[in-house]
Amino acid sequence: MAKAPQTPDPEKTSRRKQFVETYRMAKKSDPAIGMWIAGAFVLGAVVGYVLFWLLPGEGVLGLVLSIVGALLFGSLAAMIVFGRRAQRAAYGQMEGQPGAAAAALRMLRRGWKTDPVIAFTKQQDVVHRVVGPPGIVLIGEGNPNRLRQLMAGERRKHERVVADAPIHEVVCGNGEGQVPLSKLVRHVSKLKRQVKPAEMTDILGRLRALDANRSNIPLPKGPVPTSMKGMRQNMRGR
Repeated sequence: MAKAPQTPDPEKTSRRKQFVETYRMAKKSDPAIGMWIAGAFVLGAVVGYVLFWLLPGEGVLGLVLSIVGALLFGSLAAMIVFGRRAQRAAYGQMEGQPGAAAAALRMLRRGWKTDPVIAFTKQQDVVHRVVGPPGIVLIGEGNPNRLRQLMAGERRKHERVVADAPIHEVVCGNGEGQVPLSKLVRHVSKLKRQVKPAEMTDILGRLRALDANRSNIPLPKGPVPTSMKGMRQNMRGR
């Protein structure tokens, strides 16, 4: 009987496609990324080969272990370098675009709830909100002078609904007292943890009531929604 043709694993195909698309995206702003990955693989392979060669084992067994160690260490080093340089390239491409902070915040791990563009001005200054272990984090991007008033208004609204929850304010940018886009996720993640999971559930429930009053407010027209959608896809490798 003829064997049925094997269909490719959709998950593996998707991962391979994501890797290729991420590499192409990164190469546009980092042409040397291929050389860095290759160099990291070679260096890691040498280290792995030497370490496994020193393990007990002689003849063919020692050679096999050394080759396996070289491949493991080389692949690990290459993936680490690829991940870091691809992330740096993605931040570089997003820098200065409306909605860049919202796209970067998508990289937060589980346990965080991100709500992009909860407030905005006609000049495309926006405020995003993240709820997590530190409490409520309001992230603004745009003109600092306009953001000051916009974020103050949002803080008052949130304090009326969740008065007992800690509220932090962060302005994303390269100016004094601001957090650069490339460090935004790390900065938010390192904020002091003050909210337990049960408390976070209660906070999210109260915020839904606050957000219900925003349902009839249109989002700003122009590049913000479009750019955010495209950048989220790039960051996720889709």
